[in-house]
Amino acid sequence: MRATTFSEFLRFYRRRAALTQEDLAARTGLGVRTLSDLERGRVHTPQVHTVDLLVAGLGLDGVEADEFVALARSAEAAQPHPERTDCATPPAGTLVGREPEQQELAECISRAASSSVLDVVVVHGPPGVGKTSLAVDAVHRFAGRFTDSSLHLDLRGMDPTPLSAERAIARLLRAFGVPDARMPSDPGDRVRLYRSMLRERTVLLVLDNAANEAQVRPLLAASPGSLVLVTSRNVLAGLDSRHRLYLGPLRHDGAVALLAATAGADRIQADLRSADLVAGLCGGVPLALAIAGHRLAGRTAWSLRRLAGQLSDERERLDVLATGDVQVRTAFELSYRLLAPGTAAIFRRLALIHGPDTSVALAAVAADVPADEAETLLEELVDASLLRPDVPGRYSFHDLIRDYARERLHSEEPDLDKHRLRTRDWLLTTAMGCASAFLPDDKGASDLASADRWLSAELANWRGAFREAINDEAHEQVLGLARSMHWYSDHRGTGDLWLEVYTAGVGAAGELGELEQQAQQLNFVCWVYVARHTHIPQAMRWHEEALRVARECGSLAETAWAHYYRSAIETRLGDHAEGVAHARRAAELFREAGQPMNVVLALSYSGVLLQRLGRYVDAVETHRTCVAEERTLRGAERGVALENAAQLVLRLADALVAAGDHEAALDAVAEAEALTGRGSANLRSMARLTRGRTLLAAGRLAEAREQLTVAVESLADPEVKVAVLMELAGLCDRVEDRDAAIRHRVRALAESERYESPGMTKLQHEVANALGINVST
Repeated sequence: MRATTFSEFLRFYRRRAALTQEDLAARTGLGVRTLSDLERGRVHTPQVHTVDLLVAGLGLDGVEADEFVALARSAEAAQPHPERTDCATPPAGTLVGREPEQQELAECISRAASSSVLDVVVVHGPPGVGKTSLAVDAVHRFAGRFTDSSLHLDLRGMDPTPLSAERAIARLLRAFGVPDARMPSDPGDRVRLYRSMLRERTVLLVLDNAANEAQVRPLLAASPGSLVLVTSRNVLAGLDSRHRLYLGPLRHDGAVALLAATAGADRIQADLRSADLVAGLCGGVPLALAIAGHRLAGRTAWSLRRLAGQLSDERERLDVLATGDVQVRTAFELSYRLLAPGTAAIFRRLALIHGPDTSVALAAVAADVPADEAETLLEELVDASLLRPDVPGRYSFHDLIRDYARERLHSEEPDLDKHRLRTRDWLLTTAMGCASAFLPDDKGASDLASADRWLSAELANWRGAFREAINDEAHEQVLGLARSMHWYSDHRGTGDLWLEVYTAGVGAAGELGELEQQAQQLNFVCWVYVARHTHIPQAMRWHEEALRVARECGSLAETAWAHYYRSAIETRLGDHAEGVAHARRAAELFREAGQPMNVVLALSYSGVLLQRLGRYVDAVETHRTCVAEERTLRGAERGVALENAAQLVLRLADALVAAGDHEAALDAVAEAEALTGRGSANLRSMARLTRGRTLLAAGRLAEAREQLTVAVESLADPEVKVAVLMELAGLCDRVEDRDAAIRHRVRALAESERYESPGMTKLQHEVANALGINVST
């Protein structure tokens, strides 16, 4: 089970003490806005001083104080430094937040002193993250451990003509005191002299800004006890190194700390919310943060909010991140201009993809190249630190690098619309094809796994393509996608996603004059508000419009669905008898429309409501009839058909628990699990929930607790989730685990406050009463 958050406990303790946010602000000296941000989870790592004030203001002590402080623990971050070109080590700057990386290098240096071979360490990462700063910091801290001190050489790896190995050796020899008059003219003699001099020395040699392995290898001639520290934007995978350190962007706290170091701590403290925004929009890149801080330092009349607003426009962000001759754009351009034409093309066209990452197949479509070629090009971008390999087969941009790729896309692609539409059409067509796998008939897929994986992995990408289609007023494409998602949305996805999809579907159907399709989409929006958002006033509004349009166009099926969703509305309002009436009316209309499987679904829901009315015998009989009828209708033992069958069996199991037939209920749960296999996570959770409730009713508390604890994490219905958390709390009371009971109730309270319905309001009052707080606080 996930840990209860700091924000949830802060709100709980404040309300337990019967304090408003204003009261607590007065006690602690903290601002009301700060408290509001803490309670809403907008501040993930509160300062130690803030936590101490809260402990005192809330009157916490002992175990409660210790646990509250433990929930507030936080993390780190960093800063850049300009690169130099000679063999003298550049001046040390103040390195912010790179403690873990500093410790790694310290351990490498300690190992080098006793090593029997030359130690080589490669520090690699994207532009602007402070690779040179980290290396210079290591030199200033540890050069004294090496008998013959340290050397720093900029290999100019991003220059059009990087420093050659021969020229690098000449510079290093001069640094060792070899005058030009004694410098061998023959390159081979020069190498031999270089190696002989290094054999007699132990040094810390920093080879900064390396272009490739061939440039570095001839310089690796130092003796055991020495350390060569290589920095590069390229991975240098072909270099034989003892240790590799990937240097990425700063974590959030470190990003804010670097902003404070450049813009002034007081200025940052005065508007932490805007500072958080600026740090996030800079993506944790030290170069970007330093530029943003210096812009603020040089413009005392500017507010942090103004800078955050400027950075929020992704089209202008790179223009804002420039001061004098220092620009984030320039750092990216140095790497981009060294790419081969094909690699540069896929780099640009990846900006067509809306989500945070891409598969090889999608990248191939965007770039209009074969998949095997696309994978090779993507790996070249990874080697250049312009792309990250998140998991096998998927790649992502840093946000600022994406901004730069988008600039190059718009300035260098003459056929931009052709590439854009090809990518969008492929995403939406593939999404619709995968969604069709969830049809509960013979058209559905026998194996949902691949379709499910694709829709999940590419969600942000096909959702972005869908939004693009909406903006382009591609109504047929928008409606096609929305229609295709019906059965998929019944088992997967979030309420916010489906509200967006089906609201757009309503608009597209209206523009096309497709009244029956508009009624369908209106019904789907009603379903979202009933089942996912639990916002009953909105659900009722959309239901009434759906029923009106369905009757206007004479659609029996959509009129039936309207009654089906109305039955859910009525039971959320607490009128289960009225819900039964609407569910039975829906079944009649589905039968008249010739849709027998939907008849079963509607009657099954009436059985759920009969159980809530306490009519357990009628509920069990109804569910047994529905299960038997579904078996005769099931055309294929596969896909969503099995998931729907499992759902019907689980409803039977629930009714059997209510009727007190525990053994029969456990048998039904086992049957449901066999049907769903590795299918819907929500269905598996519902099976665990039903087993847990059965075991609880049978007095098998330890087994019940285990099942309910696992089940609650994947439940989609918010009212069910809150109810289960309360059941867990009551179970913990029975086994005298008071701390766990409190945690479950605190979490239930936090969950209940996110949704609006009479049922949820009732649950919220129950939770609040159990916690001993006033629900209106």
